Amino acid sequence: MTVEAHKETLAFQAEVSQVLNLVIRSLYSNKEVFLRELISNASDAAEKLRFEALTDEALFEEEAELKVCVTLDKEAGTVTISDNGIGMSRQEVSETIGTIASSGTRKFFQAMSGDQAKDSELIGQFGVGFYSAFIVADKVALLTRRAGLGEEHGVRWQSDGEGSYSIENVDKPTRGTDVILHLREDEKEFLENFRLRGVIAKFSDHITIPVEMEKEYYGEDEEKPETPEFERVNTGTALWMRNRSAISEEEYNAFYKHVSHDFEDPLTHVHNRVEGSNEYTALLFIPKRAPFDLWDRDQTHGVKLFVRRVFIMDEAEKLMPRYLRFVKGVVDSDDLPLNVSREILQHNRKIDTIRQANVKRILSALEKLAEEDKEQYQTFWDQFGKVIKEGPAEDSPNRERIAGLLRFASTHNDKDDQTVSLADYVSRMQEGQEKIYYITADSPAAARYSPHLEVLKKKGIEVLLFSDRVDEWLVTSLMEFDGKSLQSVAKGALDLGELEDKEEKESKEKQTEEHQDLLRKMQDVLGESVKEIRVSRRLSESPACLVVEEHDMSANLARVLKSVGQDAPQTKPIMEINAVHPLVERLEGEGDEERFDDLTKVLFDQAQLAEGGQLDDPAAFVRRLNRLMLKLAAS
Repeated sequence: MTVEAHKETLAFQAEVSQVLNLVIRSLYSNKEVFLRELISNASDAAEKLRFEALTDEALFEEEAELKVCVTLDKEAGTVTISDNGIGMSRQEVSETIGTIASSGTRKFFQAMSGDQAKDSELIGQFGVGFYSAFIVADKVALLTRRAGLGEEHGVRWQSDGEGSYSIENVDKPTRGTDVILHLREDEKEFLENFRLRGVIAKFSDHITIPVEMEKEYYGEDEEKPETPEFERVNTGTALWMRNRSAISEEEYNAFYKHVSHDFEDPLTHVHNRVEGSNEYTALLFIPKRAPFDLWDRDQTHGVKLFVRRVFIMDEAEKLMPRYLRFVKGVVDSDDLPLNVSREILQHNRKIDTIRQANVKRILSALEKLAEEDKEQYQTFWDQFGKVIKEGPAEDSPNRERIAGLLRFASTHNDKDDQTVSLADYVSRMQEGQEKIYYITADSPAAARYSPHLEVLKKKGIEVLLFSDRVDEWLVTSLMEFDGKSLQSVAKGALDLGELEDKEEKESKEKQTEEHQDLLRKMQDVLGESVKEIRVSRRLSESPACLVVEEHDMSANLARVLKSVGQDAPQTKPIMEINAVHPLVERLEGEGDEERFDDLTKVLFDQAQLAEGGQLDDPAAFVRRLNRLMLKLAAS
């Protein structure tokens, strides 16, 4: 790093260099998107200034008319995108351009495959709009000053995209940001006025902030003035205020890309105008692909709030619940005050009404998609299913509707894909079956091959396989569906009701009476390790398994909590044995006390391993197993 009169030359963060390398290799299929992205950023900056100026009018600096200007200089080979929006301080420039401040950075690069087409989609997902400037430019300069700061606080940032950038303080009389692109030799087509106007009309026509270019003069009759005159080149009509029948699918898609900075078209959209006591318009989009900050708890951007076409904020969490945080779009209210604050939003009945209505519209759109296009819905579920599973706990009034959207893996087929709905399960329930059976585990394989499923598989009873971490929280709030209660096959005494015939029930009761001495001896050996030992109604092939009481925390949930640094209550398991298994029969007839103890403890440890647990003393397990193997070899 060199320092000279407040000028610094710094290396890009490693991740940024990788992004730039991809961009410079022209991975974008459409180079025109650079102008869309930079105009979108400029528009956002203007909207943010308008919002902040609601409480501090001095930020306008006696220039309240907000706009974006696109100018070109054929001699210098540059295109400049300027705005008089909020601008940035030196620290903000360093934080937002020198680095990629997102928890998804590592995942982004792990997902890169080397396939140019796929990696270009990843760039779009990741939202690196500013870096798209390097698609057409071999050098980019940024000149900015934050509104409210003196002109001596201007900042100049510059880079050729080769791994480093310079940043220095300069004088800038006006607030806002100028992005100057020094075009590559093979990109000089963007120095033509008509070319830029065409791109703006295509991608940015709907932006409410005026986008201006220098006025053109044709023929000998029109004399070009000494001072350039600018004219608006976008219509600036808020797309969401237009009649739905007058908006093409291409216009909807272009607007979605503007508000979301996504590079793919949305999966579907919802557009409604509500009139009456609470008047507002909502245009909401469901993306095709999950953004990389989907699991970032600090991520709050989603639905933008407007009041009478004036942007207010894009962090209005009250507009959409957390489980629908992937939804993008705008809500424009005619009734809220322009100086609405986050505090007012927390206690505003109109906002609550808007939120409830929009949630129902999104759920309706997903229900329609699930019914009419199962393949597209599966695409959605694969991307956002884990987030939707947060819904029943967060949104109890819509719990039943959200439950209808859920998808799970199941013993109905051999696939681990989550394709089975609760309605599918209910439609296949056996005659006399009263419950929806499920099991939770830390992987699909651990769930599918769990010993807890043996009797149910034998009887052909379908079991849902829950292996996402969120599933443990899901089942605490989703108690039933369509009048059928959900029942874990690893909790409590398994009661199959009418699915278990009288002879089976009597046989198990008889086994319990016959093996009381064995159960007592095993209890003495295991002591405080288990709460109880009993004859199992679950097992048909395995010798033993562990379960917990009906209302105790499952062993899988305890492991999940511990993995994230949370304390989990100590719950003693119940050990169930298969009384007719050869190992149990051998154990019952064992006369050697030491061998009985070893075999009992090995069965307990095996049951722990089978349900995905970890042994407190693996070395002791190995010693006992070795002793048993040696005695077996010697006999």
